[in-house]
Amino acid sequence: MIRILADSTCDLTADLVEKYKIEIIPLFVRLGDEEYLDGVNITPDELYKWSDEHESTPKTAAPGVDAIMDILSANREDEYIIFTISASMSACFNNCRLAAEELGMEDRVRVIDSENLSTGIGLLIIEAAVRRNEMCSKGDIDEKQAADDVAEYVLNLRSRVRASFVVDTLTYLYRGGRCSGLAALFGNALKLHPRIAVVDGAMRPEQKYRGRPSKVIMDYAKDMEQAYLKAKPDRVFITHSGCDENILMSVRQYLEGLGCFDEILETRAGSVISSHCGPGTLGVLFIARQ
Repeated sequence: MIRILADSTCDLTADLVEKYKIEIIPLFVRLGDEEYLDGVNITPDELYKWSDEHESTPKTAAPGVDAIMDILSANREDEYIIFTISASMSACFNNCRLAAEELGMEDRVRVIDSENLSTGIGLLIIEAAVRRNEMCSKGDIDEKQAADDVAEYVLNLRSRVRASFVVDTLTYLYRGGRCSGLAALFGNALKLHPRIAVVDGAMRPEQKYRGRPSKVIMDYAKDMEQAYLKAKPDRVFITHSGCDENILMSVRQYLEGLGCFDEILETRAGSVISSHCGPGTLGVLFIARQ
């Protein structure tokens, strides 16, 4: 059997996890002295409430090597493909590799550094699951060879993932040490909303928008129209960390009107991603054509 695993920062919905037979490895979220599992026993709204009450950002942590070993050792004879958040952002990638080495399963475990986050990872996971299912539907296959093929396929897609988002507040980026207090103060006062893209596994600011959330998000979405028209048409994600339903509907209707995507998927970011970007963040994520 070829198993596809992913850490919880992939932000796939429960329906998508079930549909594509994905297994999720949760990261840790720490609120003061209390520790929770992302997507298991903590919600982003609970996280925001705690953060605002304590004027502090939650801490997040990768699953330990022992925990990953427990997951892998349950089915030692299977082939594994594991997707992780960018190795430059977390120890997940390294811990998964170490777990495979400790178990002597390096030949069965392929750990993919997504060089991305949130549904930027999710796009690769779904591509992998579709290709796996197509290969397995043919009947008698060499599972090791098939798993190698899937891993190679998604690695070739990795650089074509287009992941970006626009944030509503700079407060959480400031609390997490990703922008200065002065920048957060002036940015919030001037209603500035940065667009942040993931490039080569790292986040970088691209431009700033100004105004009400509804205007900012639509300006951001429309700025990428030419890129959408050149995108792989299979699917696009609208991923948010808690946005007004009317805003989400406006973005969806805009994308539907372009007619360039077969499937428009909407997901809400989990607690790990939300702890860094704060509420009101929205991203449109897709894969570019070659």
